[in-house]
Amino acid sequence: MPWIIFLLQFITAVIMLPVHILNYLGIWDSFIKKCFPYFMNKFTDTYNKLMEDQKRQLFSNISDFSGHSKELRLLELGCGTGANFKFYPRGCKVTCLDINPNFQKFLSKSQAENDHLTYERFLIASADNMTPLADGSMDVVVCTLLVCSVPSTPAVLKEIQRVLRPGGAFYFIEHVTADPSSWRYFFQIILDPTWKHIGDGCKLTKQTWKYLERTKFSDVKYKHVLAPFKWSPVRDHIFGYALK
Repeated sequence: MPWIIFLLQFITAVIMLPVHILNYLGIWDSFIKKCFPYFMNKFTDTYNKLMEDQKRQLFSNISDFSGHSKELRLLELGCGTGANFKFYPRGCKVTCLDINPNFQKFLSKSQAENDHLTYERFLIASADNMTPLADGSMDVVVCTLLVCSVPSTPAVLKEIQRVLRPGGAFYFIEHVTADPSSWRYFFQIILDPTWKHIGDGCKLTKQTWKYLERTKFSDVKYKHVLAPFKWSPVRDHIFGYALK
């Protein structure tokens, strides 16, 4: 079986050879950083239609974590095009963070369409190094479809715990590795070496829930679900929240 996987990985790499060459030459990264927001803008519409019930269920109690000021301070990591804005409660103060400044054009459009929220600022920073944000400055941190692409998941989770106030909550929706006995896992293994280039660092086989279980959050609640798009290598998801 390992030789079959290696052979199929090699065939996939050959098919995608131009991508690998451009990556080797250092050209691909800047190209994908500019193009990826356009793809995500289209993908977001489809994803939200398919996952709207799950998102509404997940974010239904987000208002419960308002601080003493009664104003919910929310930080969204990897905010992208603002896919989650419509699910946040009225009056919520949102700080957006993304490492890719090319999302700002689409982000501004989403902000205008969701004027029930107050937007504090847009930070261009990595989720594993959020130094502009003070300790305990947020009531809620939200992260959707981001952890798959970060170099160090423990570093991101540590930063999330730092910026959350005591009693605050971290909400997440992430695609994860499939059951090792499934065909989806087989194809994830084959696609993984090439997928990270076309998905801006996205890794298909990350076991994100294990990182969450090892953190110092006081409580972690999540469940595994299958997103309603068949034949997709990112069908397996976890969603839930963790309390500081």
